[in-house]
Amino acid sequence: MKKKVGPLEEAKKDKSGITRREFLGAASAVAVAASIPSMAWAATGAEDFDLVILNGRVMDPETMYDAVANVGVKDGRIAVITQDKIKGKETIDAKGLVVAPGFIDTHFHNDRPWANKLALRDGRTTVLDLEIGTHGPYMDQWYKSREGKNQVNYGQAVAHEFARAEALDGFTGAQDVRSAVESRHGKGWCCRRPTLEEGNKILQLLDEGLAAGGLGIGSTLGYMRDGVSPREFFELQRLAGRYGRQTGAHFRYTPGTDTTEANGIQELLANAAALGAPALACHFNNPGYNLVHELLVRMRERDMNVWGEIYPYAAGSTALNAVFLEPEVWVKQLGYKYEDTLQDVATGEWYTQKSREEMLKKDPVRPILVFKMPESAILDWLRLPGVSIVTDGMPMLPDADLTWDTPYEKLPNTHPRVSGSYAKSLRLARENNIPLMQIIAMSSYNSAVPLGKMGLKTMQERGRMQKGMVADITIIDPEKVTDNATYEKGTLPSTGIPYVVVNGTIVVKDSKVLKGVNPGQPVRYEPVKSRFEPLTLEGWTKTYYASPVDFGGGIPGSQPNTVRSPSTQPHVD
Repeated sequence: MKKKVGPLEEAKKDKSGITRREFLGAASAVAVAASIPSMAWAATGAEDFDLVILNGRVMDPETMYDAVANVGVKDGRIAVITQDKIKGKETIDAKGLVVAPGFIDTHFHNDRPWANKLALRDGRTTVLDLEIGTHGPYMDQWYKSREGKNQVNYGQAVAHEFARAEALDGFTGAQDVRSAVESRHGKGWCCRRPTLEEGNKILQLLDEGLAAGGLGIGSTLGYMRDGVSPREFFELQRLAGRYGRQTGAHFRYTPGTDTTEANGIQELLANAAALGAPALACHFNNPGYNLVHELLVRMRERDMNVWGEIYPYAAGSTALNAVFLEPEVWVKQLGYKYEDTLQDVATGEWYTQKSREEMLKKDPVRPILVFKMPESAILDWLRLPGVSIVTDGMPMLPDADLTWDTPYEKLPNTHPRVSGSYAKSLRLARENNIPLMQIIAMSSYNSAVPLGKMGLKTMQERGRMQKGMVADITIIDPEKVTDNATYEKGTLPSTGIPYVVVNGTIVVKDSKVLKGVNPGQPVRYEPVKSRFEPLTLEGWTKTYYASPVDFGGGIPGSQPNTVRSPSTQPHVD
């Protein structure tokens, strides 16, 4: 049958000047289309389905399909999209609602039952952590601990930060982002240059996680700007590239000025171009975002698998002892005032330089809000073609007493992006004439495509409303969807998303998350053999015919061992 097309197909160029080619990215669309099942919307007879979604406005960001249709789900997949009558064991009447691909959050640090409830209320069907991730030796354990227990799909990158914490601080308990609360009490992970021996240890730990199926390497480089040499970061990306996987980075000098932000992304992208390795610019919604985005777009035009993400809030969130919050950087270099920019999550109090110094002695990793951008910039970010929406969802601390049944209003406060990023984006789009298809793509397809291009089959089959795709589906009331979380109370769930389907199973019904329904599946590569190749000075010289360079980034023995711990290996700046 001939597909029916809604008004968005006609508006291929909206007021913001976004064309369909820019939106989809020609190279990405071709690459993905070649690897997925048929995109035809075939009619059916009286076939029974496991689930049918009737009378909804079905929107597919890859093909730009936009029409009122019925969806039949069988064995966890979309079996048909048709305007014929169909029936099934379960039925959702989606009249007046939008039926969209399930939202994919690639920057979620809070994979716990109580946080996943909030994610589901915000339309998310998949939560991944591609910025911090899990320590390499724990990768297999991390995935096994969630088998049959997760309401959403789940996955992790391998953590650069935790590899450094073990190699340089002897910290071995780092399993996921909560471990940062303990590991960040040390100093080596962020501030010390490794010896050649230690550097190879870092790479080896990362390799363990990649070989076990981790989703690339996640690096909090911006928190380690002095400790990580350009050499180390290059070798990090080289290792990920050997597996054909991305390095996702909170890149160097973020947050910074429009100049330093660009410098940071240029390091990441130059390495990616030289190595032919994928790269992800984590939350680049900081000063200089326009240039960062243009760099990403131009590299994609050259068929390089690089992309970026934003969250729709002017404030970020981090630990009080973050290196870029030191007075020398935050006040003198960037020109911020603590009184205007740093707010305590728990108390709502604004910090001064004095009160920050006092709190650092008591609780150095205390969660804070960091206000660094004007609210007006958010609409700019939502109009950027090819960008992914994420949350950067931080843990709710303390969390020892939290359970799935803990009421939303009694969860410890956190940044509202944990609860409301996707609903807020949809609300702002409605209020500011940003095409709905644009936001749906940013919420799903734009994350699935680059991961699918890396050979990750589970992402080749998600982020799309097409026959044969995995039935991860988010159903939205486009006129009512809204975020309710605030900086004062960041755990209030979004509304206007009445149904969420994960792997063909209803998990949110009538805006209520169903207890004990755990259809989430792992997003993971198959385990493979190690591809670790130790860095040696002799090998470097033989290859490049130049003075040897150790892992710290300099000529061995050329610099004194000033602030570094004793070792038989040479230390260099």
